[in-house]
Amino acid sequence: MNISNIKELDVANGDGIRTSIFVSGCRLHCKGCFNYETWDFNYGTEFTKETLCRILHLLDNPNIKGLSILGGEPMDVDNQKEVANIIREVKKYYPTKDIWLWTGYTISELLQGNVYTKDTEFILNNVDVTIDGPFILEQKNLNLKWRGSENQIVTDNHDHHIIYCR
Repeated sequence: MNISNIKELDVANGDGIRTSIFVSGCRLHCKGCFNYETWDFNYGTEFTKETLCRILHLLDNPNIKGLSILGGEPMDVDNQKEVANIIREVKKYYPTKDIWLWTGYTISELLQGNVYTKDTEFILNNVDVTIDGPFILEQKNLNLKWRGSENQIVTDNHDHHIIYCR
């Protein structure tokens, strides 16, 4: 897996001050995607043990509320194994920090579709908030919090409560 970007202090992608990582690779190719350069699985730099150590070090900052994982597509079959490893390590060292995950797939597609892997349920069960659904240019709305189009849903995964929806 490659990482296209790491934002050390991000206030746009989730609640509070966060560290955000953007994985490379996406097969969805949503029309109007703001991050289309990350469609290429080779874009950015290789995710290594040193990259993971850097992320964990950034999360050591008491002002950082949690980790946000975006893309590209974190839930692509080629990315899920490393995304699961990141989540596992963050939960191990920082159990009180929350993890948010953006995916262009719907939850039902992830659980029943051709992107299901042995890591899918682990990821979904261990992230705190999921923003799911493809970006649809015709439903783009710049006033939405934490999402780009009206079809996308923000869900608190612990109580299965939809935070933001149409």
